Amino acid sequence: MMSEITVDGKLTLKRGASSKILMKYMDHATEILLHKTRAACDAIMVGSRTIQIDNSFLTVRLVPGKSPLRVIPSSMADIPPDANVLGPDAPTVIAVCSRAPEEKVAMLRARGVSVVVAGEDHVDLPLLMEKLHDEFGVRRMMLEGGPTLNWHMLHHRLVDEIRLIHLPFIVGGADTPSLVGGMHIEDESQMIRLALSSHYMCGTNLVTEWRVLYSGKGGDTSGGDSGT
Repeated sequence: MMSEITVDGKLTLKRGASSKILMKYMDHATEILLHKTRAACDAIMVGSRTIQIDNSFLTVRLVPGKSPLRVIPSSMADIPPDANVLGPDAPTVIAVCSRAPEEKVAMLRARGVSVVVAGEDHVDLPLLMEKLHDEFGVRRMMLEGGPTLNWHMLHHRLVDEIRLIHLPFIVGGADTPSLVGGMHIEDESQMIRLALSSHYMCGTNLVTEWRVLYSGKGGDTSGGDSGT
């Protein structure tokens, strides 16, 4: 998982705002780090809501290298027909559930993307990871998700590492999206624990890197090999 966040852990200025507004304040050296990370991965994943708001390309542009496979979980195939991820810049997989409207799935396939059915009522993320591994050769994936997708990937223990680009701002807001949403834990035993593996300055931005520790019967373990 890789994301830029403010000092108070926010991803955007307010709910519904594009994350690109904050990303333009990243140091150029950090932008290069972002694209180097993309180039080092087999795939990159964001949620359909991020595509609707940001309309990202999710390609490698600032450094030499091949753009990774773009993966968008969208249970009901709700991808705008003019979305940049449907363009020819890089291969794209749209993951849907079996209830996705046939006309929307047909539109996506007509645009040349691969549509993968993973789950009945919603996208089953562990099943999707298996399909990406077996059918597309994905071994290392970069997650640039919003709070909901980030939570579900962590909940299913599909994230091994977290890299954060810290922006020197505070934006506030009770409903402003933060790095992880969806968590309604009962007590501290349900917290997801991290171990700091590295921290450094990249241009003017602090970058921290964390290993995710999942508690289980056998003690703390890391997640699967498809997430990052």
